[in-house]
Amino acid sequence: MSAAVRFGIVGGGWRAEFFLRIAAALPERFEVAGIVVRSPDKAEAFRRKWNVPAFGSTREMLAAADAAFVVVSVPRSAAPDVLRELNAAGMPALCETPPAQTLEEMTKLYRSVGSQARIQVAEQYPFQPNHAARLAVAGSGKLGRVTLAEVSAAHDYHGIVLLRRFLGVGFENAAIRGMSFRSPITEGPGRDGPPATHRVVESVQTIAFFDFGDRLGMYDFTGDQYFSWIRSPRLLVRGEAGEINNFEVRYLRDYRSPVETQLRRVHAGHDGNLEGFHLKAILCGDEYVYRNEFAPGRLADDELAIAECLSRMADYAAGGPGFYSLAEACQDHYLGLLMHQAAKSGETVVSQTQIWSA
Repeated sequence: MSAAVRFGIVGGGWRAEFFLRIAAALPERFEVAGIVVRSPDKAEAFRRKWNVPAFGSTREMLAAADAAFVVVSVPRSAAPDVLRELNAAGMPALCETPPAQTLEEMTKLYRSVGSQARIQVAEQYPFQPNHAARLAVAGSGKLGRVTLAEVSAAHDYHGIVLLRRFLGVGFENAAIRGMSFRSPITEGPGRDGPPATHRVVESVQTIAFFDFGDRLGMYDFTGDQYFSWIRSPRLLVRGEAGEINNFEVRYLRDYRSPVETQLRRVHAGHDGNLEGFHLKAILCGDEYVYRNEFAPGRLADDELAIAECLSRMADYAAGGPGFYSLAEACQDHYLGLLMHQAAKSGETVVSQTQIWSA
């Protein structure tokens, strides 16, 4: 068995702990070589809780830690400077989404590091098991050429990357229309757990259409959906010969032979099964369209997706292929910025070719 991949982390926020949890759950696959946390008290807390070396600066960690790559998990306003520092040091970087805050900052970042920088971005949503299974079905040809994708599963760039991947869109420009709708909702769980009291709060829903000419993406999301008990994700993908509607799959074997089946999650740990408790695979009929390569680690879907990012980043740092480039990340965030502009103005906004897509 090969040695665990060692990686560093810059940042000590909520998202950084995902990488620490994954390494703790899969010690045979991943090891945290060090973490950069500027607060001495917080650094000591990380040492005690996670048993990892903590440093006060990126330079200190690079000098002391033997890492294959570094995860950049800092606010989007701070990410460009960290990426430039790592690029100058020749260290491959896996950046959290998005890589910068504004179009101007993304342009400046891309111009300063260039297309040859060894940077990938940890966009996990295409690797979440349910989405990965759907993408496998859509890419199998069963649906024919996909022309419509409706995604209500994640905000901004996360939702947009799913739209692009299902539609097979790269850096093509789009005409974007949008609107926002506000409504009351009973407050549900958040990052810190269930609500303490009954409270009705405002929910903001953003709806947008991305017209790529011969393909249409429909975005619909409210931030409550991430944790809410009463707001569920939805997804519809349609091609000339079939569709995926959440977990239902319909397609034509030939022009008069329709097939209806479902995406079915297969778990270990039920009844007398003693393999542990984890997702094993997802089936479409009798076909495996997703296999959990991190079993028997007991990880949530989002953690499995981030583990996939780490695994692919290890391959990339060793000279393998990329999986979500800085250019793609900039494009998805750019389209998200335009979406909010369209929703606010009520006017159609047309994207323009940017430096990363020229």
